[in-house]
Amino acid sequence: MSTSVVLPGGERYAVRGADVSPGSAPSQARVAYAAAHVVADPLADNVPGAPASLDWDATLAFRHHLWRHGLGVAEAMDTAQRGMGLDYPAVRALVRRSAAEAASVGGRIVAGVATDQLPPGPASLAEVRDAYREQLADVVSAGAVPVLMCSRHLAAAARGPEDYLSVYATLLSEVDSPVLLHWLGAMFDPDLAGYWGSSSVESAAETLLALLKDHADVVDGVKMSLLDADFEVALRRRLPAGVRMYTGDDFDYPSLIAGDSHGHSDALLGVFAAIAPVAGRALATLDSGDTAGFRALLDPTVPLARHLFGTPTQYYKTGIVFLSWLAGHQDHFTMVGGLQSGRSPVHLGRLLVLADEAGLLPDASLAAARARAFFATCGVC
Repeated sequence: MSTSVVLPGGERYAVRGADVSPGSAPSQARVAYAAAHVVADPLADNVPGAPASLDWDATLAFRHHLWRHGLGVAEAMDTAQRGMGLDYPAVRALVRRSAAEAASVGGRIVAGVATDQLPPGPASLAEVRDAYREQLADVVSAGAVPVLMCSRHLAAAARGPEDYLSVYATLLSEVDSPVLLHWLGAMFDPDLAGYWGSSSVESAAETLLALLKDHADVVDGVKMSLLDADFEVALRRRLPAGVRMYTGDDFDYPSLIAGDSHGHSDALLGVFAAIAPVAGRALATLDSGDTAGFRALLDPTVPLARHLFGTPTQYYKTGIVFLSWLAGHQDHFTMVGGLQSGRSPVHLGRLLVLADEAGLLPDASLAAARARAFFATCGVC
């Protein structure tokens, strides 16, 4: 079967494929989560503004794929289209089902807690707190570890650092088991600009550190998604003892996870969902103390990640799903909210090549056939 594809622009490319057999045990040296996407029901009315309808079998099968490669699952994060097509009733069902699957195989799972059940528009700080409380209860009852995600409603309602401290301190004083905090930059969601009460990340970091100083006993770690490796390292060195830094930097993750003489970052990454076979092998190599081998495996995935998360960064989800389809994890390239239109054919053509060069496409013929079919609908032949 042919593996040749004509890319947008006219270049002909032969997909090589790769062996991506699973077999990695969970890392002992690092805690690593892959933020998983959701698979839409292709025959449902998954158009902009409609309630999300999921293909549950394919969605849950993808989580098992991540566990088989030794990764934990970060459920219902922004990779799963929180705030971009995935409504809260679907989120609640997703967390419940995924947590049950995790328990069945001993898989590690955390799940996002936000305020997206509130209607768009203004909300009071009390309404924000109550929305967080509702989702916290849902995640805890499902058996997952909560990740307190950034809230668009809180970003709009807060008048300064004290409002963030008030909301988060109240929530952290009410939990009796560890949670993760999340700092998502405006490049991922423009509505989160100025989070933690300041447009200066240095000032915002002081607010976060003040919160951690008082509540480090219930915070497992902080997921940092600012795409600024130097800032992450500087903040990592200031975290209270026992609080982990989970990198969400999809540009510089190899060096941040490898670490330095002062410490390292653990991982909660959207890109790990796309590169799970390589990530699992790399982390196993790091477990053996072979940092050079870890970098040799993971560094070649960085060009793919930088393209996948290129501006406008919030549409990286389209590329994640496109790669999942090419790799055979789902039967279609359809997304909730119609978000499959979020990237251009040229962007996706380049993504195909980079994924193949990184050794992420297990069936060259299947990937080529699907790419040809997609590009044909775009007028490429």
